[in-house]
Amino acid sequence: MTRPGADDRPGAGDLPPDLERLRTLETWLLLSLGRVREQIAVLERPAGPARTPDWGIADAGTGVGTPAAEVHRGDCWAQGRTLRPVSAERARAELAGGMRACAVCRPDTVLRRP
Repeated sequence: MTRPGADDRPGAGDLPPDLERLRTLETWLLLSLGRVREQIAVLERPAGPARTPDWGIADAGTGVGTPAAEVHRGDCWAQGRTLRPVSAERARAELAGGMRACAVCRPDTVLRRP
């Protein structure tokens, strides 16, 4: 004679035999499923627009007549194709070390203020 609720399906033997532990397992699984679904929703959300950095360094070109590396404001139209984001402290240090400031956006006028 089998006990009430006994199951002969494969895998049924690894479940707890009593209702209290089955309810506990059910609760844990529902909570876990909720967390998994939340993470899926986060990953499926379309990415927002990329944040414009406050400061950056446009690396020097490789050809003759191309400018050396320059410090730019993040929204400068003259920054070129790539702007490596840097902190204000790093931008100040590069300017103090002799790196040129962009003549268009003039980051040195802002960064050198007290």
